Amino acid sequence: MKDTFVQKFLLIAVMALFAQFSVAQDNAANMAAAKQIADIVVSLNHFPSDADKATLGAISGNMELTEGLRAMASAVTNIQHAATAEGKSAMAALQAAADTPDRGKALAGVIENLNHMASADAKAQLAQMFP
Repeated sequence: MKDTFVQKFLLIAVMALFAQFSVAQDNAANMAAAKQIADIVVSLNHFPSDADKATLGAISGNMELTEGLRAMASAVTNIQHAATAEGKSAMAALQAAADTPDRGKALAGVIENLNHMASADAKAQLAQMFP
């Protein structure tokens, strides 16, 4: 029961705060962070490297970035072959939010469905969206 409450709370919080991503989607810092996350996801093999974790930690701790980006960075940091239940819930919430930009939805979908590494299709999709 506690896990359900925590997951619902996380879903609501991420959905409410992800609006910041759409408002600031053209912000250079947010776009750079999104590209860094996408690049890490594309190169990820079972779990992020120590260098990747350092980069993701800097993103997730940067309060000037959107909550959605920080949630993505946190979810990727915690990947061990796949996203954790909390990470998957957060990524599902981002995809369900009406104001989430297409790029954000795509990246969240890849993170949510990652299994050991991103598929070739997911890598190609991210490469197009985050050149």
